[in-house]
Amino acid sequence: MPSAATLVRRPHAALAAMLACQVGLHACAQGVRLAAPLNVLALGRSAWSVGLVMTMFAVFPALLALPAGRLADRRGYHLPVRLAAGCALAGTLLAAATQNLFTLCAAAALSGAGSGFGMIAIQRSASRLAGGDTERLRVFSWIALAPAIAGLFGPVLAGLLIDHAGFSAAFLVLALLPAATLLAAQAVPVEPPRVAAGQAARKASAFGLLRLAPLRRLLFVSWLVSLSWDVHGFALPLLGVERGLSASALGGILAAYAVASMSVRLLMPLLAGRLVRRTLLTAALLLTCAVFGAYPLLRSAWAMAACAAVLGIALGMVQPAIMATLHDLTPSERHGEALALRSMAIHASMAAMPLMFGVLGSAVGAPVLFWLMAAALGAASVQGLRIGPQRG
Repeated sequence: MPSAATLVRRPHAALAAMLACQVGLHACAQGVRLAAPLNVLALGRSAWSVGLVMTMFAVFPALLALPAGRLADRRGYHLPVRLAAGCALAGTLLAAATQNLFTLCAAAALSGAGSGFGMIAIQRSASRLAGGDTERLRVFSWIALAPAIAGLFGPVLAGLLIDHAGFSAAFLVLALLPAATLLAAQAVPVEPPRVAAGQAARKASAFGLLRLAPLRRLLFVSWLVSLSWDVHGFALPLLGVERGLSASALGGILAAYAVASMSVRLLMPLLAGRLVRRTLLTAALLLTCAVFGAYPLLRSAWAMAACAAVLGIALGMVQPAIMATLHDLTPSERHGEALALRSMAIHASMAAMPLMFGVLGSAVGAPVLFWLMAAALGAASVQGLRIGPQRG
């Protein structure tokens, strides 16, 4: 195992290993997210069963977020990541061995928990590779690439395996991804004991961090950014059907988002020294607001793809800025808890919001959903200005 001093001497190697770890955990979860509901349908189960499986992806990360954050603050990187990989590995192997509603719910819960659990430890440790504000924004720009890469790789891998080898083989190969995470984690140096949380921090309530007004505003903005993507994913197919767009056209629109998001995250490490985070947050929120306001006015797939690309640029920029600012606003010994609060809010929203979207979508239609989201984002841009004038 590399020494702790290597963290300073070889930050790029440690960052690459953390990126690989998060890709492994997240790609596994994304692959299971495609395979599990398809498997449920192949077993002849109802749409309710599919909804139950999909809920498992969000419920367990929300429930385990605070324990994960506290464990990361106490024990550093390696134990939480090993537990996360172990959860994902157990879930996929269970589903590979036998497929029924119970095992598929377990695979969803364990792979979702592994991705969320590991993400908190990885993001917390990544911040310790940065020597200053500019470097922190650069580090989180690289880390933010992991979900984009995994979101493309995991589902494609699972889909190809299901079509050519069946569900058992797909789950078995997906199990190799958390196994690879365990190997990649060995390249991350062990954290020195001096950064472990003190007794006072351990006893304090994580919700006490919400007394920090800038952190409350940042968590609200972070939740709203996550919610905006959920609304986009839910309302876009409804709007596309209203406009008479084909499934392939809708897939192309979503692909435009993914490509734009990944591209801007590749550029951000090069531009980090020139970016002011408060301005970046506010501009991204206003740009997202404009996109949601324009969507219902568009008719062609090409115009919607252009909107999706702009949305990808905006949300791709804002994620690293949120993560870097969160680490500035909280004590270093409680970074894990702050990340846990963010993760808990996002995953709880992911579990509860689809039902609300369904009710609202049926009652008012997809265009009104887009406009409601635009109004919320416009209001949130004011909060972005109040978070603090940190420079990237």
